[in-house]
Amino acid sequence: MTVELRVAEGWLTVCELSSLTPGRGVAALLPDGSQAAVFLDRAGRPYAIGNQDPFTGAHVLSRGLLGWAAGRPFVASPLLKQRFDLESGRCLDDEEVAVRTYRVRTAAAP
Repeated sequence: MTVELRVAEGWLTVCELSSLTPGRGVAALLPDGSQAAVFLDRAGRPYAIGNQDPFTGAHVLSRGLLGWAAGRPFVASPLLKQRFDLESGRCLDDEEVAVRTYRVRTAAAP
């Protein structure tokens, strides 16, 4: 199984599902030069958001810790600890800030 992200050009294969560790993230370089942070939660569901922390400008969200708040999955930035909802991209600590989200799917490897 592979993990794929929806980008402007269509579906982009990022990695093998087995390469992801539940509760941890990886960074993926996208065709437009931006980065995505790809996560696998402990239930086996993949998520992807922009990797750039909007508070610091550093590309580090893939190194954040996963958690749950009010039934919603989030990643906490490893720098200033702001939490970002993995489904909506909304910052749980500042309503006016958000990161990009990506549609994610798993597919059978060719």
